[in-house]
Amino acid sequence: MANSIVEGELTIDGNIKSSDGNLEIKGSVVGDVTAAEVVIGSGGTVDGAVSAKTVVVEGRHKGSLKCDNVTFASTSNVQADVKAETMTTESGAKVVGKIDITGTG
Repeated sequence: MANSIVEGELTIDGNIKSSDGNLEIKGSVVGDVTAAEVVIGSGGTVDGAVSAKTVVVEGRHKGSLKCDNVTFASTSNVQADVKAETMTTESGAKVVGKIDITGTG
């Protein structure tokens, strides 16, 4: 699997798609993000839909989120409709939106 990083000083205006790769976002993305694993770092922001097998949010996300497993760190600030099988939320995480956790099995 390939690993890609959107560095802190970088802003991408458009969609990002990586069918098998992992993506770490330290900068800003205005558009939809699709990858095997997406990590929105503590200084990162995504304004759009996020779709992946695994998603970790440490920064800001506004839009929608669809995945198997999601983790919201204590530093996360999320305004999104979330659909996942499992969810982990650390104390202090801010999540606003519709949450649909289906469970495994």
